[in-house]
Amino acid sequence: MEPTISKGQLWTGRVLSTIVVLFMLFDGIMKFMKPKVVVDTTLQLGYAEHHIVTMGFLATLSAVLYAIPRTSVLGAIILTGYLGGAIATNFRLDLSLFGNVLFPVYMAIFAWGGLWLRNLKLREVFPITK
Repeated sequence: MEPTISKGQLWTGRVLSTIVVLFMLFDGIMKFMKPKVVVDTTLQLGYAEHHIVTMGFLATLSAVLYAIPRTSVLGAIILTGYLGGAIATNFRLDLSLFGNVLFPVYMAIFAWGGLWLRNLKLREVFPITK
């Protein structure tokens, strides 16, 4: 019998993935627009202002690739790298563990969890056994 995805799993995966895509698109677009709060925060995190657009490009690229079914795994991989940098930056600055440091971890869990729930091939690679 072929494994299938239930409607509940499919919709839960879609909702989790949509949250990730919307957040990353918002993050990327704000970096392209460069409002004062984004510039100030980026400088406080230790990055130069000329890095903001590159960071916005990476955030937007990962969101777009993740949103396209054929490239969703590649998007999740790039997204994981981007979020890993955010974790390292927040950890290095000794920011709040549950508010700042772990937020990118939550986003990565949503991204991979959403993808796993809606992708049978990924379930074959990462099975959850009983």
